[in-house]
Amino acid sequence: MRASVIILAALMLGWFNISRADELLVIANSGVAVSSLTSDEIAAIYLLKTTAWQGGENIVPVNREASSSTRTKFSDAVLRHPPSALNAYWNQMHFKGKVPPLVQESDQAVLAFVQKVPGSIGYISTSVTPQGVKVLAKVQ
Repeated sequence: MRASVIILAALMLGWFNISRADELLVIANSGVAVSSLTSDEIAAIYLLKTTAWQGGENIVPVNREASSSTRTKFSDAVLRHPPSALNAYWNQMHFKGKVPPLVQESDQAVLAFVQKVPGSIGYISTSVTPQGVKVLAKVQ
């Protein structure tokens, strides 16, 4: 009986950690004047419909690479489109004079970019500690 309880507890803790790892944090440079964003507001930024923060500072969105599971999760949960469809959209926006979101190769690279670049916004896995940035939203 005791062994069953221990195994059950271990499985539950493992499940909790896996589900937590599936969550994402939307982060922004610490100088950004907002403290939170809704999913719709984040989508508007990444779809290049909102290009400036409330104070007029340009928004600099950053994406993970197209093959990243983090990007797929973000695209599905927030933008409601797969990355392949969004690439076509951003190509169209590029021809209209809008710059698509920049791309970084890892959560650590996104974090470092957002820490350094004023007006920037990105997303990382909850497995990364978001030091030196503002957490604007949690995506599940």
